[in-house]
Amino acid sequence: MKKTIQYALLAVCALGVVALSTKLTAADTAMPSCCSGMGMAMMSDTNTSVNTNGVPDLLTTCPVSGEKLGEMGKPLVFTYKDQEVKLCCKSCKKDFDKDPEKYIKLIRAADKK
Repeated sequence: MKKTIQYALLAVCALGVVALSTKLTAADTAMPSCCSGMGMAMMSDTNTSVNTNGVPDLLTTCPVSGEKLGEMGKPLVFTYKDQEVKLCCKSCKKDFDKDPEKYIKLIRAADKK
């Protein structure tokens, strides 16, 4: 009976260590505010750009978050209605999709300067 209790205690401790290390790993990889809620699976995805044939986006900052492009890795590049769009991350794409015309106006205004 004593060995059964020892094995059970060992198993509970091992589960506690695994749970704690997972929480610490998540805390160590904190992301900027524009990317909160973005999982590490998204960060490891290297296929974040798409070939574009639209009007070039000359902005050096993300039109959604205002972050400097390239600070968080390779920017997400895609075309929306013949306009190239560069965003700092996939989380900003969700906000862009809610009101794309708002951000297209920002990009085109910057391109005119």
